[in-house]
Amino acid sequence: MTGIQALERQFPDKPMKPGESLKREFEYIRHGTQTLIASFDVSSGKIIHESIGKTRTELDFVEHLKQMYKANPNIVKWHLVMDCLNIHQSESLVRWIASIEGISAFTLGRKGQSGILQSMETRANFLSNSEHKIVFNYTPKHCSWLNQIEIWFSIVARKLLKRSSFDSQGDLAAKIFDFIAYYNDKMAKPFKWTYKGKALTA
Repeated sequence: MTGIQALERQFPDKPMKPGESLKREFEYIRHGTQTLIASFDVSSGKIIHESIGKTRTELDFVEHLKQMYKANPNIVKWHLVMDCLNIHQSESLVRWIASIEGISAFTLGRKGQSGILQSMETRANFLSNSEHKIVFNYTPKHCSWLNQIEIWFSIVARKLLKRSSFDSQGDLAAKIFDFIAYYNDKMAKPFKWTYKGKALTA
């Protein structure tokens, strides 16, 4: 979830009164943005790992996955669902998975030239290998809504970001971490798909 703005309302909200709704000041002060990378467990409905920082590079994503993998040593097989974003099929990601699988870096080829690293397609094919300990499953193009983390991101936007005021990027990050802890403890449950498989019409 990129570009999360740390917006501080210039004046405090005016609380609800009988017959009157809450009044919110429209003017705000910008304090920059943060990026949230989160891993959602579909079986429990909980966030099992989260990272917040200023950027969303391939190195940020790989570091997030490394920390998640390290924090959950009892999981033998991982199936990760994600869209086809370039950082989800990066050279850094291939090299990390190769190191976990005991595959020599010399056999990977060169990015843009040869072997597994040649293109996004070759890298995605390698990362999707069902024999690996960590298997990447990519949603079709323009279908990222199939990834349940997108539902969870909308919950964060509605229940936290839309209603809050943040006086700094650090304040924004702290409130996101607090929300995740609260969500995991009080609100988490598996999402139920309501779509029945009928053909979609325009």
